Amino acid sequence: MNPDRRTELLAPAGSPEALTAALRCGADAVYVGAKQFSARANAENFDRDELCAAAEACHLAGAKLYLAVNTLIFDSEFAALDALLETAAEAGADGCIVQDLGAAAYIAKRLPTLRLHASTQLTVHTPAGVRFAKQAGFCRIVAARELSRGQLRAVCAEAKQCGIEVEAFVHGAHCMSVSGQCLLSAAMGGRSANRGCCAQPCRLPFTADDRNPGYCALSLKDMSLVTHLREITEIGVQSLKIEGRMKRPEYVAAAVTACREALAGRPPALDTLRAVFSRSGFTDGYYTAQRRDMFGTRQKQDVTAAQAVLAPLRESYRKPRKYAVLDAHYVLRSGQPAALTVTDSAGHSITVTGEPPQPAQTSPTTLTQLAQSFEKLGDTVYSAGTVTAECDDGLMLPAAVRNAMRRDAADRMNRLLIAENTPAHRLGDVPKRPQGHTNLPQKPEFRLQVRRAEQLSALSDLADEIEYLLLPLHLAETELPVPKARCILLPPRFVNDESDVSARLKHAKAIGFSHLAVQQPGEIACGNELGFTLHGTLGMHAANSFSLDALRTYGLCDALLTPELPRQEQPQSTLPAGIFAYGRLPLMLTRNCPVAAQIGCKSCRHALTDRKGAVLYTDCTRYTEKPDYAEIFNSAAVWLADRPGVYRRAAYALLAMTDESAERVREVVSAYLHGTPCKPPAVFTRGIEAAESHGKNGVDGF
Repeated sequence: MNPDRRTELLAPAGSPEALTAALRCGADAVYVGAKQFSARANAENFDRDELCAAAEACHLAGAKLYLAVNTLIFDSEFAALDALLETAAEAGADGCIVQDLGAAAYIAKRLPTLRLHASTQLTVHTPAGVRFAKQAGFCRIVAARELSRGQLRAVCAEAKQCGIEVEAFVHGAHCMSVSGQCLLSAAMGGRSANRGCCAQPCRLPFTADDRNPGYCALSLKDMSLVTHLREITEIGVQSLKIEGRMKRPEYVAAAVTACREALAGRPPALDTLRAVFSRSGFTDGYYTAQRRDMFGTRQKQDVTAAQAVLAPLRESYRKPRKYAVLDAHYVLRSGQPAALTVTDSAGHSITVTGEPPQPAQTSPTTLTQLAQSFEKLGDTVYSAGTVTAECDDGLMLPAAVRNAMRRDAADRMNRLLIAENTPAHRLGDVPKRPQGHTNLPQKPEFRLQVRRAEQLSALSDLADEIEYLLLPLHLAETELPVPKARCILLPPRFVNDESDVSARLKHAKAIGFSHLAVQQPGEIACGNELGFTLHGTLGMHAANSFSLDALRTYGLCDALLTPELPRQEQPQSTLPAGIFAYGRLPLMLTRNCPVAAQIGCKSCRHALTDRKGAVLYTDCTRYTEKPDYAEIFNSAAVWLADRPGVYRRAAYALLAMTDESAERVREVVSAYLHGTPCKPPAVFTRGIEAAESHGKNGVDGF
């Protein structure tokens, strides 16, 4: 980051040309993806040689290069991750953006000199989340995009206390779902967002109103906080992040330029920014907490508007940006090699030599001629400053020699600056894969998760056979069919008021509850601080042996494997792991309820219908008079009651209820516990990995 700037401007680069556009338009840092483990797998991305060249280009410009390793990683892929880390060390990457906690733990041991940034896919959105990130070895968190200015301020204040940096998105696409909490693309077509392959089905029609089947209820406008940048820096954000590794270089140029202008106190070219890419305009609704008019789609006029601005934007990064001024001093002595010393404003100095000057046959070389030769810095990152000389009388230095010396001096200065700005990494030992249990259970325990108190009314004697009941925190005062010691409390998946949630948890602990479900990293810190026994569940994305082992070190006593994990990739670990065995998987966690936005709460039928007629159950969670967030569930439930072999060796099987009646809850629990005959759901699936469907609506009901 340039020393005269308090805040880093971080640009995306999905290709080498986009990286060039970012640097030449004024980015302080660039983030890129390699050919593997990038959350934008469909971008051009960078191979080994391109990554090394990208690092050199950034470091020559005094900028940082961050490598995005922000997908879930399976056990069989850690050899490939290790090879990528060797490349990152060779290239001199300045940081690594990571989602998978197992990958983070692996990187910290294998390449301990590489700074770790907690990806926005980790859903860090609270002060407690910041504390966890610090504990886990991250030096920076990428805050969730859904934060208001007040929430962002609280995160920054905690980060300052912890000595950790905050990076925040300020322009680019808005996912309907909170990042890292979306299974929609994976469930619909096997293209996982958490694996970098999101197909963006959310941009297709979904409607809460049958009279308007073409409505796009899950498509948000792009965010733009360009006009708020100065306030955001004052709040304490150290890095202003532009989204867009899938977008063209002209978009990168426009976004970087607009942000650079705004930070300088000049009016940014918002019309150009909107023309190059938007979805019916922009929104700042999350940041301002005015979540109105946030929905939008890509219209024909949005596409055609780009044509008028592309050529000027390409021109804006055609020539190298001049990052440094070089002063030059020539020494021409009779019978000695000509010498040229160049010095930049930071005091870096390089001396090169050339052929000895010749006796002048007509006119000797003048200071003006030396200056004219030196000023031809052309396609370098330098501009010419003061040129001075010490020359014996009557000497002539040919133009070809002067030009060669200038080129040599610029090249050597390049290498000096690149070396100075490139971190010196050291590789540690290759971490060994954690060893798993040898005494796996022959039969799993069963855990039941409910959303409403009335779903418990018909359990009666079956309740004694359930290992744990997972219960929403706001139902802690409900009369329960099991002792509190066998209840695992589910706090809100997205926390708006952490002090209120903490107070509720303290009260629950005081009245006898002792177990807490962990759905996002902040709950690890909060739960440990309050003395709860912690259980990992959906949202923590346990995908490999290293992540399970990391969760164990953070104090968890068990975890739920991500439902995106292929069965042949089942990890072994010292941490007991369960699987999702029944229920509608939550496909999205949203701050904007799509039903409320389209038709209002009074008309809510808890349903979104896709373009093929499948109905997704949609429900909000209320801790105040207004909904805190909404969840969108798959139209097809996971059903494995007739295939106990799938979960037989798991530590436990989770049965998760959404809209089931109390009677249906009893039927399902009995089917899993005792093999009691039970009619499966009308539309069901065997899970994300092995998509099967039964019923009229097609695969997974879509």
